[in-house]
Order: sequence, then structure tokens, then C-alpha cells
Amino acid sequence: MFIFISALFLSGCGKPFLSTLQPAGEVAQRQYQLFLLSFSVMAIVLIVVITIYVIVLIRFRRKKGDENKIPKQVAGSHKLEMIWTAIPILIILGLSIPTVYLTFYFGDVKGMERVDEQGNPEHLVVNVRANLYWWEFEYPDLGIITSQDLVVPTGEKIYFNLKASDVKHSFWIPSIGGKMDTNTENPNTFYLEFDPEKADEAGNLFYGKCAELCGSSHAYMDFKVKAISRDEFDRWVRGMQADEEPELTTDLAMQGKQLFEENDQFSCISCHATTAKDERPEAARLGPNLADFGNRTRVAGYLEYTKDNIKNWIQNPEEYKPGNLMYEEANFTDEELEALAEYLMSLKVQE
Repeated sequence: MFIFISALFLSGCGKPFLSTLQPAGEVAQRQYQLFLLSFSVMAIVLIVVITIYVIVLIRFRRKKGDENKIPKQVAGSHKLEMIWTAIPILIILGLSIPTVYLTFYFGDVKGMERVDEQGNPEHLVVNVRANLYWWEFEYPDLGIITSQDLVVPTGEKIYFNLKASDVKHSFWIPSIGGKMDTNTENPNTFYLEFDPEKADEAGNLFYGKCAELCGSSHAYMDFKVKAISRDEFDRWVRGMQADEEPELTTDLAMQGKQLFEENDQFSCISCHATTAKDERPEAARLGPNLADFGNRTRVAGYLEYTKDNIKNWIQNPEEYKPGNLMYEEANFTDEELEALAEYLMSLKVQE
């Protein structure tokens, strides 16, 4: 009954694009099964202990007329000591064997180095770089760099190299698998797999989080994952690889581009690239890559994607993400903000 009631409550938690209780990939599914095993064992132990406690409380309570009766003493009973020593050992063994097995199973990342007969990588590899407070995703074999939006194909293993450029963060897509730290001193590697049917149920969009307390805006360090079919992913790759300077169709957008590149107040182009083919060294990529910004689903990772939010963010980023390394506050006029937002929203690889 306890397990049933707990499962009933837990089943109502979260959404398919975010919840660890609704796994959408091989890694998350196996981790979820391990969680259920651990939870069930814990519940059984709890039920047994409470049952014994209640029985003892009722059966061996002091009764009227038996005030001087001393119950049978069991101290030194080898039989009982064997029982309550063996049971915890069996429980620990029962939990540790699948845990250790899955730890080594998930830690096998040899596939990220495999190549086919033509020397092409067999699997997609993504370099993830965590920053205060944004994410960069580099596809080294495809020559593509994006930020905030991670795009992956479904139904195949995706290998990740994880690192941080400032402080320790943690890469986590709750519906797809457990978290993994991003360190400044050494990279971590692991893989995830996105289930096609579960991706459809989630609208092909999953939410990612930073799971390591990293500063004042840790809670806003979000990113989105677009999980699409292999054919759609290949089309996205071709679009990103062919992405050049966008063709601007309005005078307002052209004015925004000029401000973006030549503004006296802040030189946006010195930190942000606007195409996915960014050949600058990693240390020079100080701000998120804005390629395909017009197709983003969020502003600054977590705000609703609207022109007003883009303008508000440009003018006062500190108000929305305290401690970010952009600047505290700008002094753009309304006309300049309108032009900058128009330009950024025109950065689209695909319609």
C-alpha cells in the first residue's frame, strides 16, 4: 500500500520534457529502474521495521498484574545476531551489484572514438562548455558551434565531452539521464540516447539544467535540447554549415546590425558570433554564439522568447541574471533597442 500510494503521488510529478520520473532514453530508463529497485527495498525495510515495532509494542507492553515480570532476555543470542547482521549485508549486496554494473556500463565511452571504413566518426560527439551563466555546444566533426540550444538526433548514442571555463557546473537533462560535472581542470565524458517516441511525446524539446550551485544565477542557467529525427538533424547540420551572414530585409534590422558591430557603448561582436562557423579560439568566445537566434525558444536560456524580453535583456542583463559577465546595465535608446532586437530575431538558419 505504501509503495502504491508513493508511486501514485510521484507519477504526478514533473513534465515529460523535464521529469526524471518520465525517462525518455536508455540511460534515464535504466537509472529509473535502479531508483525503483532502491525505493522498493527501502519501502520493504520500512514496512518490516514498522510492523515489528507495532507487534512488539502491543504484545509485550506492560500489563496489569505483570509489573514485576521480566521478559525473556535475548542478549548474546548468536542466532539473532546472525540474522540482523546478514540481512543488511544481503540488502547492500542486492543494491550494490546493479549499481556497480550500471556505473561501468554507462562509463563505457569507447564508441566516441570509433570510425567507419572511410574514417568517418560512427557517432556524434558534442563538446559542452559551461560558463557563467550560459552553455556552448561545439560539434567538432561538423564544424558547428551553437549556444543555449543543443540539437541532437534521436535513436542513437550521443557522446559528450564536458568542461567548464570558469567554475564547476553540472550538465543535466533530467528526462534523458543523470547529471555529470563540468570541471575547469579535466574533461568528463559520457553518453546519452534520446528515444524517438518519447521525444515526440515531449514535443521534440527537452529542458536542461545546471545541477551544481555555481553562483547567484545558478537557477537560471538553463538550456534547451531539440531532439529530432536523423533526417531533420542532417538538414539542420547542412543549414548551419552553410550559414553565412543573414540576409537582412528591413532597414531596422540593418540598423541593428550596424549597432551590433560598431556600437560605441558596447562592442557586441567582440564577444558574440552570429554564424555557426566560428573559428575563433575558445578563449576568445566570451559570449554565447547567436547563430539561429531567431529560432530560439527562450531568451537568456529561460525567459519567454519575445521582442520585449530581448530588449529588456540587452538593456539590463544584471536584473535577469545577477552575476553574469555581460555588463550590468546599458543605456540604449528605445529606437536602438528596437533595431538590435529586430536584427537578432532575423538570425535564422531555417524558417
